[in-house]
Amino acid sequence: MSEPLDDLDRRILELLQEDVTLPVADIAERVASSKSVVWRRVQGFVDNGVIDRRVAVLNPKKVGYNVMVFALVKMSRHSANALPKFVESVKAIPQVLECHTTLGHVDFVLKIAASSIEEYREVVWNRLSQLEVQEISSLISFEQSVNSTRLPLGRG
Repeated sequence: MSEPLDDLDRRILELLQEDVTLPVADIAERVASSKSVVWRRVQGFVDNGVIDRRVAVLNPKKVGYNVMVFALVKMSRHSANALPKFVESVKAIPQVLECHTTLGHVDFVLKIAASSIEEYREVVWNRLSQLEVQEISSLISFEQSVNSTRLPLGRG
């Protein structure tokens, strides 16, 4: 979206970040606008990629993923193909929830959900170590203190 968000946009997006299933009529009432205006704005957000996707956010532990690991990956090579090939390879690993390309001491940070340490070990040994990886350091999360998908849109 090339135009900056106005106050109405931010209020609509705040409500959608809280509950994407809210009916347009409810959103319109809460933001003091018409249903047609809200519907057009929401469609614009979707069309312009402001709303990337609409999903249900699951509780990992409730569905059997008891271990959350942040894997810090340092590549052995930085050729033109090595980094994109790594990214494409990790997209095929269902336990990888996020892959961040980073600057600094490591090349990638992966957020990996596993049912157990043994499952994580299998991901490392059978999948990640088969790629052109020099080193993998693992940070195991023992408690998630903050969990939000909400972006702070309150700024003007």
